[in-house]
Amino acid sequence: MTDAVDLGVTLGTQRLRNPIMTAAGTAGYGVEFSNVIDLSVLGAHVVKSLAIFAHAGNPRPRLAPLPGGMLNAVGLPGPGVQGWLREYYPPLLRSGANFGVSIWGRTIDEYVEALEVLLAGAPEVAFVELNISCPNTEAGDRLFAHDAKATTAIVRRCRRVCTQDLFVKLSPNTEHVVEVATAAIEAGASGLVAINTVFGQWLRGGEPVLGTRRGGGLSGSQIHGIALRIVADLRAHFPDIPIVGVGGISTVDTVISMLAVGADAVQIGTANFVDPRRPQLLVEELAARLRSIGSDSLREYLMDLRNS
Repeated sequence: MTDAVDLGVTLGTQRLRNPIMTAAGTAGYGVEFSNVIDLSVLGAHVVKSLAIFAHAGNPRPRLAPLPGGMLNAVGLPGPGVQGWLREYYPPLLRSGANFGVSIWGRTIDEYVEALEVLLAGAPEVAFVELNISCPNTEAGDRLFAHDAKATTAIVRRCRRVCTQDLFVKLSPNTEHVVEVATAAIEAGASGLVAINTVFGQWLRGGEPVLGTRRGGGLSGSQIHGIALRIVADLRAHFPDIPIVGVGGISTVDTVISMLAVGADAVQIGTANFVDPRRPQLLVEELAARLRSIGSDSLREYLMDLRNS
């Protein structure tokens, strides 16, 4: 039971019932996991990245389990925004879940068009996450999130058509994370999501394990320390900007660590591939942890933790 503990957090204009969210790309387009998890008990569910066009993604194999994590080069396959509106949006809306949608494209115009179609067809979307940092597309390492000017241009255009909270997902694969984040905020972003996967490669028998052969995005517990450092740096530079922390979060201790360094909410990603129930279980485990130390308020507990 979580009712006796106030896990509520503020994220932009949203008041979330708790800080636990799914990470885009790890829990489907809608309610695919409804047989094992109740999305409505989470702070939010983030829909897998959608483009204005349907996309097949990268050649298989796309996923490779590694010690302490996973390497993926899925390549953002999906039904496109219009396909999502037809097939996935109605049951997701009926589920009672608070949800955001991740958007991607190859050009700024494609991002803007996807946003326009999405928000016209699904006004109930609570927030939008701009995925400008996926390492597994044909762009390779030439990402919007690696260049402050490119980030300014895309966020400014998207902000003009988006009245919802607009979060920008940052890449850890650049030394300019804070510079890019500053550009995003100054261009109109509501907040930041940190981090996306880390560039990686893995071989078996001397051969790359993924179909792209050029590697993919490393995720899981191996990158948790990287994510913590980046979120802490962002919080130091942006005391009042909403920040969502993501990267290697699978236990209540890693949730608390991410919140302690300054994240307002967290996203659960790779852990969903191991156990799709993990986000809901973390809500329960976080409440149990607070009860065990005699606290009935996450906000008060974090204030004490950050000031200690």
